[in-house]
This record gives sequence, C-alpha cells and structure tokens, in this order.
Amino acid sequence: MTNATADSRQTSPLAPGRVPGMSTAVIPPAPDAPADPVAPATPAAAPPSTNRWLVPAAAAVTVVLWGSAFIGIRSAGFDYTPGALTLGRILVGTLALTVIAGLAGKLRLPRGRALIGVAVWGVLWFGLYNLALNAAERTLDAGTASLLVGLAPILIAVFAGISLGEGFPARLLAGIGIAFAGVAGIALATSSGASDVVSVLLGLAAAVVYAGSTILQKRLLPQVDSLTMTWLGCLAGTIACLPFTPVLLAEVAAAPASATLSVVYLGVFPTAIAFVTWGYALARTTAGRLGAATYAAAPLAVLMSWALLGEVPTPVALVGGALCLTGVLVATLRVR
Repeated sequence: MTNATADSRQTSPLAPGRVPGMSTAVIPPAPDAPADPVAPATPAAAPPSTNRWLVPAAAAVTVVLWGSAFIGIRSAGFDYTPGALTLGRILVGTLALTVIAGLAGKLRLPRGRALIGVAVWGVLWFGLYNLALNAAERTLDAGTASLLVGLAPILIAVFAGISLGEGFPARLLAGIGIAFAGVAGIALATSSGASDVVSVLLGLAAAVVYAGSTILQKRLLPQVDSLTMTWLGCLAGTIACLPFTPVLLAEVAAAPASATLSVVYLGVFPTAIAFVTWGYALARTTAGRLGAATYAAAPLAVLMSWALLGEVPTPVALVGGALCLTGVLVATLRVR
C-alpha cells in the first residue's frame, strides 16, 4: 500500500472504503483513485539526477587512472617483457574484478553470440592492446606513447563512419590530416633507430585496437551489464595470454619489488577499477562523448611522467602531440 493511500485513510474519515462506527475492513478503491503498490513515483525520478554527476565522475576516474597507466608500464617495463607484463597485469586485474563482482553480487553471464563477442572484445582490449602498448613503451617515453594512443577518439569517429554509415564530413577529414601530421612529427622526433619507428607503429596499433574495442563494447553493452562484461573480458584476455606464464614466473623471481608493485598497481587500478568506471559511463552516454573525455589522459600522462620518472618528450614530439590532439578536437567536436 502506498504512502498516499495511508495518508488519505488517516486524514479523511469519510474516504472511500471507510464507514464511521464500523470495522476497518478496506473496500477496493474507486477506479479514479487506484492504489499502486508496485511503482512509486519518487524513486523512479531519482536516477537521472544521480547520473548527472555519477557519469562525469566515472569518466574522470577512468581518465586519471588510464593516464597513470603509461607511467606504470614504463616503470615496470625495465624488468618485465611485454608479454609477461600483460599477463601479470590482467591476471591481477581478473582477481580484483572477481572480488568486485563478488561484492556487487550481480554477475549475469551472457550466452551465444553475446558471450563470443565479449570474449573477442576481452582478447582485443586486455590482451592485444596491452601487448602493443607495452612493446611500444620499451623505447618510447610514457608521454609520447600517451600522445599516440590519444588518437583513439579520431579513430572511433572513423570506425563509426565505416561501420555505422555516418560518413566522413569535412571536419573529420581535416582532423585526420592534422592528427597524422602530428604523428609524422612524433615519428621524426623519435627516429634515432629502426626500433623507435617500430615503437611508434606499435603505439598507433594500440590506438586502433582501443578504438575498435570501444565500438565493439558499445554494441555489446545492451546485451550484458558493464561489470559482467569487464570481468569476462579480462578473464578471456588472461586465458589468451597464458602462454607467457613461464616468462612471467621467471621475471617475477628476478624483478625488484618496485617493478612488481607497478604490475600490481596496473592490475588493480588502471585495469579493474578504471575499466569498471569506463563501462559504467559508456553504458550511459555515447562513445563519442566519452572518447572526448579521454583527451585529458595524454596531458596528464606527460605531467606525471615528468614528475615521477623525470621523462619529458622532446620539443618536436610535444609539437607533434599537440597537433594530434588538435586534429582529434577538430574531427570530433561539433561547433554549435
């Protein structure tokens, strides 16, 4: 029985269903005043107001933690090879996500094509993306790597134009031209050897996987909740990377505690927590808008790299990075 019905019974002695001097038996309410014990109006109006700050907060947590990931990878990468670092990070991430999912108690496993899609997404996002980025940061500083991965939002727009039929407006083409001029600048600034060029290409590959995974995740989220998808995806990526287990065990035994702590940090914070907040926000906003929020990750990574590692991209690389971000802004932000 709703509160409104209870109040009317207390304040109106001659309300329908009540007769003075008789028992309190209730006569069913008249058709023009039905009781509705199932769907109270007040709670239904609360989520939009709550989401007004929860979604930006989730996006901010994601951006800060993902920005810090470039520093964690660079710190651990001196003692862990790309494959071992990938497996160590997502293994810790899977364990952390299992704890989070257990506390939330709301895992709902998908079936059929949705399950296959989540598994593919997990191998791409958690496995291939991390492998490419870890390998790139063997020679690239954290700031330069973050500037390359910062191209992902423009690639998301390109993939949307191809897969969703949104086309290629002039601003998108202009942004692509500006951004890839920036990539050329970064490549020139780091071209002291063939390995550096390969690292730039690996950074670009990570951005491509990032963008493609975002589009795939957005398509799958209507079929599976974000926490379940993140947990299953991380588990799938971990299984795919199990061949690196012997290398990981050998490197854990030889690595200093600081490097191993960096791996644990990467698994708990930029992987488990950041991907949960990312999935939460992506389920409640568009991929383009959320991608735009990640613009701040690259500048944050440059600042943190300078403060924590003493690494600063060369002036030419910074100019190239600025061109990349400018191209992304031109391509993805609409002028009102």
